[in-house]
Amino acid sequence: MPTEPTYKERLAAIDTFLFDVDGVFTDNRVLLMPGLDPVRIFHSRDAYAVQHAVREGLRIVIITGGHSDGVVQTFERLGVAEVHTRTRDKLELVEGLIAAQRLDPTRTAYMGDDIPDLRVMQRVALACCPGDAAEEVKAISHFVSRAPGGGGCVRDLLEQALKVQGRWLTDGAHTW
Repeated sequence: MPTEPTYKERLAAIDTFLFDVDGVFTDNRVLLMPGLDPVRIFHSRDAYAVQHAVREGLRIVIITGGHSDGVVQTFERLGVAEVHTRTRDKLELVEGLIAAQRLDPTRTAYMGDDIPDLRVMQRVALACCPGDAAEEVKAISHFVSRAPGGGGCVRDLLEQALKVQGRWLTDGAHTW
């Protein structure tokens, strides 16, 4: 009887990474100030890993229910071409990308942290989460990072993927 592949074996075939924002790139805290965009704090190592992954040819897609110009601009500066905000039903968006042949779920990973992420995580080849994700999310994840949301979990996942694929310490790794 064949065994399920390990998360590292799955990582070797992944070329697309989908990420939630709040609770993955952030620690779930949002500073709210009247008249201003919500303020979120990102870990710089996560940012480095995203821009390096993009330069190495991996597709990074952001899918979040929230919206702020700061989030969109941050990911654009990192080279992320697809930032989907105000997404009420994440699975509906992902199914649309699959139907348009812009996404192959067998080559896709998703990192989320809470209940709205569950259905997408069940649809892709590699379900991932931060170390402090909701228990229901951890229970279905192939990979649970040691790092919490906002504390380097994105870097943890992307670094492992790039290492498995032989693209971590390339010539381009030494610059932003």
